[in-house]
Amino acid sequence: MSPAHVVRTAADATWGVPPALEGHAEGFRRWTVVDEAAGAVHTGFGIGEMEPGGRLDWHLHSYEESLYVIDGEVVLHTSEASVLLRPGDYGLIPLGQPHALANLGSETARWAALSAPVPRAGHAGDTYFVSPLLERDPVPVDARDPRTRSFGNIEPEHMDPVKQSQELLAASASMRTALLVYSGITVKMMIDSDLGAQLSTMFMVEYEALKGVIGGHDHPLEETYLILDGEVDATFDGRRYHMVAGDVAWAGVGCVHAFANPAEVPVRWLETQSPAPPARHSYRFERDWEYLRETIGEAREVR
Repeated sequence: MSPAHVVRTAADATWGVPPALEGHAEGFRRWTVVDEAAGAVHTGFGIGEMEPGGRLDWHLHSYEESLYVIDGEVVLHTSEASVLLRPGDYGLIPLGQPHALANLGSETARWAALSAPVPRAGHAGDTYFVSPLLERDPVPVDARDPRTRSFGNIEPEHMDPVKQSQELLAASASMRTALLVYSGITVKMMIDSDLGAQLSTMFMVEYEALKGVIGGHDHPLEETYLILDGEVDATFDGRRYHMVAGDVAWAGVGCVHAFANPAEVPVRWLETQSPAPPARHSYRFERDWEYLRETIGEAREVR
């Protein structure tokens, strides 16, 4: 670990009930990976688990929260709707929106959660418990249902460019279904301003087997990476790591990082950014600025 990055393996996971939730949670535990102690300013990130019959009481936050379900099913009650979240589902909880969570199923539910900006320990985790609101019959995520307009679903096949034709899509094609493909890398946006987010983004990344690679670069924002499938060679601040499914990494502002897929199968991970990227200059590639340095040097020699 350095002041600018954190890498945690699934085997290192430590679970517990966050102090801000004590007395208001049943059958719930959390692995907090990124927080103030890690040096984060804009990012809180962790994995939550809830046993069958578990729940979190009604509360709200002074930060924006995004969820991505990994296993099981969890019901998210909000002041607008009650939504059944299954594996591959994701959703946005806007800043200040009252909500509660419950596991009404028979299996343990597990999800990734992003908080932006970072919850502050000195402010009770920026969490405020409120009186219970109406808990409706939950509805599944449906991109065409206005009751779940702040939610979506993503599956591994959604990362395959050849499967993006109109005939294969469940809903009408739009920029919400678009893929960004470059250098053996596929990116699909999940949560951004189009879905209502103001302080963060969440998206899926896939690197092609043996080919996916991106050179050293940094950002004017913080990023988190949860490996879901496959493996990846990562470099943060000049230190090399080999990451596999279940591992999590965080890169702070100015942390130079790079990735390459060394395996014969694709690697897929969940990625977050906070704050949301600026309209321009969100990437700073080392080799481009080295090119400028060399060009300036050559020009001076000519003179």
